[in-house]
Amino acid sequence: MEYDLIISGGSIIDGSGADAITADIAISDGRIKRIGDLSGATAKDTLDASGKIVTPGFVDLHTHLDAQIGWDPMMSSSSYHGVTTAMIGNCGVTFAPCSPKNRRYLAELMESVEDIAADAIMDGLPWDWNSYGEYLDSVQALQPALNVVGLAGHSAIRYEAMGDRSMDEGVQPDDRELEHIAQMVKQSVEEGAVGFSTSRFLLHTVPDGRCTPGTWADLRETKAIQEAIVAGGGHGALFQSANDMQTRFETELQMFRDATDLGCQVLFSGGAGAAGDGGVARWEAFFEEQNSGGKRLASVCHTRPSGAFFGLAQLSPFTKKSSAWRDLMALPSLSARVDALKNPATRTTLIAEGIAAGDMKHLAPMLHPFGNEQTPDLDFERKASLLQLAESAGKDPVEVYVDRLLASEGREFFNYWMFGGNLENQWSYMQLPHVIPMLGDAGAHVGFFTDTDSPTVLLSELTRKQGVYSLPEAIHRITGKSAQIIGLKERGELREGWHADINVIDYANLNTCHPEYVNDFPHGGGRFIVKSQGYDATIVAGQIVVQNGVHTGNRPGEVIRNFVRS
Repeated sequence: MEYDLIISGGSIIDGSGADAITADIAISDGRIKRIGDLSGATAKDTLDASGKIVTPGFVDLHTHLDAQIGWDPMMSSSSYHGVTTAMIGNCGVTFAPCSPKNRRYLAELMESVEDIAADAIMDGLPWDWNSYGEYLDSVQALQPALNVVGLAGHSAIRYEAMGDRSMDEGVQPDDRELEHIAQMVKQSVEEGAVGFSTSRFLLHTVPDGRCTPGTWADLRETKAIQEAIVAGGGHGALFQSANDMQTRFETELQMFRDATDLGCQVLFSGGAGAAGDGGVARWEAFFEEQNSGGKRLASVCHTRPSGAFFGLAQLSPFTKKSSAWRDLMALPSLSARVDALKNPATRTTLIAEGIAAGDMKHLAPMLHPFGNEQTPDLDFERKASLLQLAESAGKDPVEVYVDRLLASEGREFFNYWMFGGNLENQWSYMQLPHVIPMLGDAGAHVGFFTDTDSPTVLLSELTRKQGVYSLPEAIHRITGKSAQIIGLKERGELREGWHADINVIDYANLNTCHPEYVNDFPHGGGRFIVKSQGYDATIVAGQIVVQNGVHTGNRPGEVIRNFVRS
């Protein structure tokens, strides 16, 4: 028989954690038909993978592409980094279920939490749904390039049930409201949501400064929700959360225990602190406890430190206290800001006001410039912070900051290591058996920074250069293991008969690229994107969606609604 596509001669890393084998893969009708020696077989198309690795497509468990998918069905930047299945709706911020009267508020909430303009959201999405199932229908009609898995969010559900009271600290739902919340959760999961998400993170706020709906939910409410998740989806249905580990640590742990005892798969955003071992030993014990006797708890974490990209494109550390910097950043284009920097008097004023602002004293040790080479310098050797560069040059850090902006014509960005800066602790955390090292937040905080290159950083920096993982283990974490956590059927590994979601990667030359600030959102809205080098092909359902960094236009993605459950 003639196949649709043969990938020949690659080093196959199948996603199970097993060592690589050299073999060919034949694909037809979106499925893997054969793996082995196919030297005598024919196909309509072939990909020569000699000298390359062939892996399952990556499963990204933490994205916020809920809005962006409306005007960017290619789902960039995730699609530039080997992702073939993306889970949307994390942290409680979703657009369904939603009655028409609440649509604008949910758009404004997304703007406040995830930095995407509400007008872009209102105009960029069809808003032709009420229930969660109808929302998934609408996403499928957008014809996404990648597969999509959706979570029903606490913000939408609690606001639907309680209105404005849903955000007031200390206010809990009455019995009728709680019954309505639980009913919406159950219905959403029955209609295809992989589970439910919530945010308890105190920095997730709505436009008036209050915390998002669900932040202050007590254990009575969260337990009722967890019961509804299992009632609607069975054991293993997902309870996802972004947590308040600073002021309610023991409450959050009890919420996790309630969920695993009831049969939920828990997934939370985690990481290690800077002091001591960063809490890794404590988390190791908790993971062991919560994955015993059939219980299930896992975490996602960041693969590199970050939190903001400072530079001339969008964000400056001085604008709150310096009128000169505010005037500079108010100029309409990057070239205009560079021209202003070239004026000696302007530059002198900017340096003086930047020093007087005082913020650089504590920022400089945590700012790491990406440089201007072909690929960014992530500085995992910790030799090139702005403070270190300034001390070496005998200058104030503000002077070095301005000098580098001018030398790069405004193209360089300074990565603010706001979290994950203790690399040893973070790497120890991500090596725990139940941690997935890929928290890219695609579609979120788009005007401040982007970590959507997380899988590329994982493979090129942490695996190839730093040896944090073996290559088979790194691939397993973001393919087979991720697929198991959310219960994907016949995805996450390269097996005969399974879905043909596949990457062909030039591993030796795999790198992330420099972030770019572009204005491609509705109404000219801006965002950071980041591309990659080394992905020869990313394949979804047997069709190449990205080849050598360029979108092909194929959009075969499926909204997945059925999952492996007990």
